[in-house]
Amino acid sequence: MPPNGDLCTPQGPRWVEQSSHRHWLIAEATRLFDFYQAGSIDPRGGYFDLDDRGEPLPTGWPPAPEPTRNLFNTTRLIYCFAIGHLMGRPGASRIVDHGVEFMLKGHRDREHGGYHWATGHNGPTNSAKVAYGHAFTLLAAASAKAVGHPDADELLEDITDILFNRFWEEEHGAIHEDFHADWTPVETYRGQNSNMHLTEALMAAHEVTGDGEYLRKAERIAALLIQKITANNNWRLPEHFRSDWSIDFDYDRDVFRPFGSTIGHWLEWSRLLLQLWVVSGSEHDWMKDAARTMFRQATEEGWADNGGGFYFTVGWDGSPVDRDRYWWPCTEGIGAAYWLGEHLGGDFHEFWYRRVWDWCETHLIDRELGSWHHQLNDELVPVTDPWFGKPDLYHSLQAALIPLMPASGSIINGLKTSGIRI
Repeated sequence: MPPNGDLCTPQGPRWVEQSSHRHWLIAEATRLFDFYQAGSIDPRGGYFDLDDRGEPLPTGWPPAPEPTRNLFNTTRLIYCFAIGHLMGRPGASRIVDHGVEFMLKGHRDREHGGYHWATGHNGPTNSAKVAYGHAFTLLAAASAKAVGHPDADELLEDITDILFNRFWEEEHGAIHEDFHADWTPVETYRGQNSNMHLTEALMAAHEVTGDGEYLRKAERIAALLIQKITANNNWRLPEHFRSDWSIDFDYDRDVFRPFGSTIGHWLEWSRLLLQLWVVSGSEHDWMKDAARTMFRQATEEGWADNGGGFYFTVGWDGSPVDRDRYWWPCTEGIGAAYWLGEHLGGDFHEFWYRRVWDWCETHLIDRELGSWHHQLNDELVPVTDPWFGKPDLYHSLQAALIPLMPASGSIINGLKTSGIRI
């Protein structure tokens, strides 16, 4: 019986082994680059967020009283166009240069250290020091170093110092969540999401430096969040914690810190755990087993029974809470299915690789205006709450390129060591 009762089991070679599919992936990556490259640079500094047609959102996302550039958008576009540069895309290096300059002159807090969460043309509009943004700053710095940017070492050294000496809590093996501009703590909250993305960034920094401390910290985060906590919570990944890393099961703030467990993060951890297992020398077999378990449970509890796509969140009994379908859990499902197929094989992972791509093409990929729809409601109609426009290249680009890379490291490392395999 096919997984979830579908009619079509995988036939023939895996899609990623077929040159026709690989050319399709390259075409999709090219289409995405075209959409974001044309209109992203704000000549006054930083990047524009883009609307549904690829035109600048005048005040950024989310809408604000004055133009605002968010740290996570700046850093993600540096990362994406570093990839574009390594792929031989003309103009990509200019976008990396523009972003790194804005990191150092716009986001960087030269008085207190660290990086402002949001910056306008006249200075910071939100001066908080947020762990999520600093994790992506490390990813951007590692990416800039990978392409030989002249300011990359300065940026990498600075963000490493900030993360290791301001955010890192050695007694727990994870990072503090956020601070005010002067490094006084904002709250006692600790979050899964920022630590997950730091794991991604730590592996990237390890790839470009060879420094084992990055890898040690990534392993500690994974051991805390997955081996210790998630494995003992019926494999439903907790998102929100108190300062002692006890789970806050009732926490509910907004879409960035929603109630329950976020299915896309189960899928994201599936891939990251396998990557960490590989780069750690395959010493931690629990990572491989956990990746398999979290992926399977995400497909069983997270895939919607009314039209498909992954629910945004589920409760602690596994039932859906927020039934909207965002683009990014699907992109993470694609990446995880590819990595699992490469390392564990089996029709199950190939089935899901194909199934999620089919659903994305049918419902998320916007062939009329470009890029991907970022959010659908439970009737599978595009909506804009909370997402406005199409500000994100990071997730969809990774979905297109991860399956073209060896399942042994990051996209950037794959491009530098192997290139794109067609």
